[in-house]
This record gives sequence, structure tokens and C-alpha cells, in this order.
Amino acid sequence: MTGDLFAIVAPVFLTAAIGFAWERSGRAFDTDFVTGIVLTVATPCLVFSSLTRLGVAGAVVVRYVFRLSIPSYLPTVMFGNLGNMGVPLAFFAFGDEGLALAVAAFSVHSVAQFTVGISIHAGAVHAKQLIRTPVLWGVLFSLPFMFTRTALPLWTTNTVELLASLVVPLMLLTLGVSLARMHLKRIHRSVGFAFARLLGGLAAGFAIAELFGLDGIVRSVLILQSTMPVAIFNYVFALRYEREPQDVAAAIIVSTVISFATMPFLLILIL
Repeated sequence: MTGDLFAIVAPVFLTAAIGFAWERSGRAFDTDFVTGIVLTVATPCLVFSSLTRLGVAGAVVVRYVFRLSIPSYLPTVMFGNLGNMGVPLAFFAFGDEGLALAVAAFSVHSVAQFTVGISIHAGAVHAKQLIRTPVLWGVLFSLPFMFTRTALPLWTTNTVELLASLVVPLMLLTLGVSLARMHLKRIHRSVGFAFARLLGGLAAGFAIAELFGLDGIVRSVLILQSTMPVAIFNYVFALRYEREPQDVAAAIIVSTVISFATMPFLLILIL
């Protein structure tokens, strides 16, 4: 069991550590370019490839437990790091089937974060953001092939899968680089938000699995994805709309560190 767990978590931790060390060494790493490639090209290809082959409680916690601004802190509790950590972990733990399920969850999550999430940060509804979300287009383009079971030409399949293969390593490298660039601030508050995200997500994952009677890999991937740490894009949006970005950054760091430490126990629970 120990060897199996290490085989799952080691690639995630070590690849993120390479990104962290790369940034600390002072070498150049263009996160805008890498993130752009991942979000606009690689991730839609991964969504397309995988699919063709196969917030009230948070607001209460932020407003009445922490007594803080909902636009500034609610997305920190709502949106987890399903992409950078959840997708690779599901892949290493459950193979291609786990990857497909994790990508499906990530797709829904991404659409919500780039519409509802950004609207919360901005304090206004951004309906146009929906049609600008590349992941959504990856889902939409895959639907006709899913329902008609149409086979793509081999050259198209190979090209899409080659681009899709960029997602996991680039996401993990970017995670490490991003963590190296952030700084802790108001550590007690960050710890509170970290546990709210992780424990709240764990509880929600189990509750949804029980409610819908899910079992097997579907149940495991749902719980795994629900228990991811605070999403890094929360920091991007908080910075853009001046919503306490340093507090959000600290919550990302703390929740990620806690997640790294507790991930083996979570995997034992769901495997």
C-alpha cells in the first residue's frame, strides 16, 4: 500500500517541486504564456479527448464565521485546485478512467469559476465571460462525437492527444512556480480558510456521493476532486479586482501544504 501511494503522489509532488525550485533559482518562467497555452489549447484538447473516449454554505461560513467580505473571500472557499492537482492525482490513482472523470469535473468547475467566480470577485455578473471560456468550447465540440460515436481521423486524434498530454506536467510546474512567488500574510486567517476549503470540500464530496448513490471510481474521483486546496486562479482574480490578494495567496499556500501532508490519508480513504 505504501509503495502504491508513493507512486501516486510522488509524480505530483516532485513535478511541482521542480517548478518551485526553478522559480527560486531565479530562472525565467513565463506563467502567462504557460497558463495561456494550458487553458486555451491543451485543456480544451484534454476535455475533447477524454469525453470522446469515454456556493450557499460557503457564503454562510465567510460572512458569519469569519465575518469577512463575501466578494473577497467566498471564491476561496468555493473553488478548489481541480486542475493543477486534482487531474494529475486522479490520473495517477485511477488511470485513464480516473482522468476522464476528473476532466469532466474540472470542466464543470472551470466554467463555474470563470463565470460565477469572476462575477463574485468583480461584484457584477459577467455573462460574456461564459462564451470566452475555452474549456466550455472543448465540451461543446466533443458532444456531437460523443452522441453519434463518430470516430475522428487518426491524425486528428493523435494531434489532440499530443496537445492534451501537455496539461498534467505544465499544470504541476506552474503550481510550483506560483507557490514560490506567493507570500504568507495573516497566517491564522489563512489556516481557517484552508480548513474550510479542505474539510468543507471533503464533506460535500461524501454528501453528494451518498445522495446520488455513487460508488467505485466515480465516487472516489468525486471525493478526491472535492477535497482539493484553494485554486490558484482565485489569486489571479483577487489581484485583478483588488480583493485582498495577499490573504488569498496565503490561503492557497497553507491549503496546498496541508493537502500535500494529508493526501496519502485521503487516498487510503477512497482507494
